Amino acid sequence: MIGAIRIAIVDDHPLFREGVTRSLSEIGGFEIVGEGATAQDAERIASTVQPDILLLDISMPGGGLSAVVSILADHPAQKIVMLTVSETNADVTTALNAGVQGYILKGVGSRALADILRNVAAGEGYLTPTLSARLLSDLQSPQSANGVADRLRQLTERQTEILRLVAEGLSNKEVALRLELQEKTVKHHMTGVLSKLNVRNRTEAALMVREFRDRDRNRS
Repeated sequence: MIGAIRIAIVDDHPLFREGVTRSLSEIGGFEIVGEGATAQDAERIASTVQPDILLLDISMPGGGLSAVVSILADHPAQKIVMLTVSETNADVTTALNAGVQGYILKGVGSRALADILRNVAAGEGYLTPTLSARLLSDLQSPQSANGVADRLRQLTERQTEILRLVAEGLSNKEVALRLELQEKTVKHHMTGVLSKLNVRNRTEAALMVREFRDRDRNRS
């Protein structure tokens, strides 16, 4: 390990912050470099501390989603993960469209949280699996289905192969090992995939290909 992953936690429940801090400290490999309770705290921490990952709740004074927009406008490279109880499609899609790298429900276990944060620090995205199916409803109309098919047909054979593995939940590193490629090559292909599909992150791309695959299965 090169160094501990620097984490900042902004949540207006002190006991919850303490629990996350204690859990990550016990697991090891993480350094808690900042804590706060409001959107203003989150903005201040992003500006002054610049953590590797900023963990934000949605329901806090000032609004977590508002903080995301403000922070990424000034610090576009800041990795943000929402850790919240909100399961509403509106909150999930707003967060993803704003540019967060992860959306986790608070029922997650401490070791699962640590694994997710490691993957996010390595450049991956994450969406709690139980929320993925709900977001597929946005792609259910015939017009949307035709648009998805058109965009997927723009992918090269290699891009399609990589996207299928990503949709199965593999990280860039795992895809590289499976296909005997360099990880940077996989990242390059995924950049092309995101551009052609007109999506913001690998989570949205994976949801798109899963929905298209499921639709084809239902037709057969």
